[in-house]
Amino acid sequence: MKRIGIIGSGSIGAAVARLAVAAGWEVLIANSRGPASLSELVEELGPLARAGDVREAVGFGEIPLLAVPLAAYPNLPQDAFAGKTILSTGNYYPHRDGRIEQLDSLATTTAEYEQALLPDTRIVKAFNNILFTHIPNLAGSTPRTALPIAGDDSDAKARVSELVDTLGFDTVDAGTLAESWRFEPESGGYTQIYAADLDAFRADYLSDPGAPLPADRLVEILATAHRADVGARQF
Repeated sequence: MKRIGIIGSGSIGAAVARLAVAAGWEVLIANSRGPASLSELVEELGPLARAGDVREAVGFGEIPLLAVPLAAYPNLPQDAFAGKTILSTGNYYPHRDGRIEQLDSLATTTAEYEQALLPDTRIVKAFNNILFTHIPNLAGSTPRTALPIAGDDSDAKARVSELVDTLGFDTVDAGTLAESWRFEPESGGYTQIYAADLDAFRADYLSDPGAPLPADRLVEILATAHRADVGARQF
């Protein structure tokens, strides 16, 4: 049976956990507040899910999913992650993370910054450009919806692509971590590309059901993406 450890029980972590359980995977979820805080989510997910601590989640499956704010990275047990391929879903939101000069100045992408904070790992970005509400609605869609991935290790990207495929999405290789800005916030490759109605999405994004986005269309979107003025980002 396949297994995945998920660090972070927020909207994205929980959404992916639901997909994994629906696909018949065992799931172990951890967060900064401890296993007791996860009782409701684990009960909802059913017998394939359990709660644990971060170290348990990292070692539970081959590829842990990391869905925590950038500010939480210094508190992660770096030694537990050493040698691992990590599926990172994170983005830089200054209102939550505080201002980070390396990101504001475009000296590095969020993915490269994460890689520097966890140097003995292979970071692969995925699920960071799609709303948590669109994840269950578009998993297994017809036509299949595609998500971009980025990473510096081709084998790690292939393994993450296989994981994402099992959860119901195609993938498009968006390049290296240095090129991952193509699907960061405000780039043109971010959440609104999955909207069913763009005007309604802008008015109330949480009510938008989402619409399938096939791989060939995602390739076109990524090719025309622009690097956002990260220093001006407020959200």
